[in-house]
Amino acid sequence: WQEFANCLGVDPDLFFPERGASTREAKEVCRGCVVRDGCLEYALQNGEKFGIWGGMSERERRRIRRQRALERAEEQAEEQSA
Repeated sequence: WQEFANCLGVDPDLFFPERGASTREAKEVCRGCVVRDGCLEYALQNGEKFGIWGGMSERERRRIRRQRALERAEEQAEEQSA
């Protein structure tokens, strides 16, 4: 998927900003990227802790991981009670 990414050829430092720096430019590159969802899933599946992946920061990805974990726990609880 990476060979089709909007970020191909863009300075990687843009996607790994210093703490407190703006992520707006990196997210703008991701906007409209045809592999954005695949990039985000890659980061979620591989536990990427730094940088902008699929247009999302680590904080935003943590939120998604927590939500998915809650959903899995709810599904397991439902299966056990059935």
